[in-house]
Amino acid sequence: MKVLIVLTYYRPHTSGLTIYAERLARGLVARGHQVTVLTSRFDRSRPVEAMEDGVRVVRAPVLFRVSKGVIMPTFGWLATQLVREHDVISLHLPQFDAAGVAARGRLMRKPTTLTYHCDLKLPPGPFNRLVNQVVHVMNRLAGLFSDRVIAYTQDFADHSPFLCTFRRKLEVIPPPVELPEVGPGAVAAFAKMHHLDESGPVIGMAARLAAEKGVEVLLEALPRVLEVYPKARVLFAGQYRNVLGEEAYARRLAPLFEKYEDHWEFLGVLNPLQMAAFYPNLACLVVPSLNSTESFGLVQVEAMLCGTPSIASDLPGVRQPVLQTGMGEVVPVGDSAALAEAILRVIGNRADYVRPREEIAERWSTGRTAAEYEALFERLL
Repeated sequence: MKVLIVLTYYRPHTSGLTIYAERLARGLVARGHQVTVLTSRFDRSRPVEAMEDGVRVVRAPVLFRVSKGVIMPTFGWLATQLVREHDVISLHLPQFDAAGVAARGRLMRKPTTLTYHCDLKLPPGPFNRLVNQVVHVMNRLAGLFSDRVIAYTQDFADHSPFLCTFRRKLEVIPPPVELPEVGPGAVAAFAKMHHLDESGPVIGMAARLAAEKGVEVLLEALPRVLEVYPKARVLFAGQYRNVLGEEAYARRLAPLFEKYEDHWEFLGVLNPLQMAAFYPNLACLVVPSLNSTESFGLVQVEAMLCGTPSIASDLPGVRQPVLQTGMGEVVPVGDSAALAEAILRVIGNRADYVRPREEIAERWSTGRTAAEYEALFERLL
């Protein structure tokens, strides 16, 4: 079948949503389907249309930005053409333009699914409050026009005001998780490159430097960890410079980064092979997210595939990888003292938290996610 996937940002932008969409697109191609991604051309170095890993990617030119969103004058015309050409539509929210695409799907009788990744919560301010409300209305319209609404977990769905509105349309499909296997040599080379000499435990975080990720909670937990392990280090994998809309947050945390510069290293964005070498070098991964803009945390499962436990905030959906596997700890949201104690427990008893890779891979994989989307599309058709 011909599948149209629509989202605001796609690769090379890095977020859980873009990674999910990219894996889903490639997974459906691997199952023999023709897949087109309609997204924004936020990076002008990218062509308007190209084939990437067997996926046709169409990027609508961006006229200007509004907060974290974009205005694309030709998006409506492109959406009309592409909806007409495809059999099914897969929308990924939050996304301002989703309502218009879903309406086209309804008018052209093309089955439309909506995957709700997380809530949108912009930084404080009158303008951002207005943007939040507008996107909220557009999301609800998209939900009304769509045939099915997809969530990562029942836990997140039960606590999400948006998803609770569409209970009768709800489908739960586990998210796509994949990570290449690398040999001991690659893991050792990564350790050597970053001077990991086993003198102290290494704590990992994999995220964008964004307010909702709770980076300050880990920073505030460090003094207690350093009392017990004076040579402990944090490796932060992910974009930390020029993160869209997070400039003020980075400035606010800059003094803490300077204070702990001997214990904190920014790695930047790592490719999949580098991430596969990153996780085994960690004593634990930390996901101290603060609100429902995080609904799962794919990096937790990636770490678990490498035998690395996760310590996650007690948020709907985010706590599920740990609760389903027992491979880590769940801590109260924003509680740096509890996070510090959980880190110390996991470091001190790491073997108690490790589960076989096969057990983790059976629960979450790109193949399983793509197969479940395929089955849903076939039912709707």
